Amino acid sequence: MKPEELSERLLNFAVRVGRVVDALPDTRIGRHVAGQLVRCGTSAPANYEEACAAESRADFIHKMRICLKELRESRMWLLYIIRAEILPGRAVTDVHDESNQLCNIIGQSVATATQNARGKKP
Repeated sequence: MKPEELSERLLNFAVRVGRVVDALPDTRIGRHVAGQLVRCGTSAPANYEEACAAESRADFIHKMRICLKELRESRMWLLYIIRAEILPGRAVTDVHDESNQLCNIIGQSVATATQNARGKKP
């Protein structure tokens, strides 16, 4: 996958997360989940863009790890919404599936970059 394609996919994920957040009920738990999910779900594309402009391999790995952490947190909140039955399943399940796929893609990128960094001498 090209960086531009991944960037677009992450941005689309953030938009979809925003729609889920807007659909959450105006209850104490709904507001709490919304606040958490909006932060982590919308930060992944920004962190990926920062990684693409990294100043070094170490900087790239660091920013990609942050992107992965935010995606993992998003995945957890989406799963929470599903398990707690806060919203009907299908729409949230699709976004949750996308979060799994993005975690796998970014996680593999981090692993590859880390392995390459270890193989290179300074």
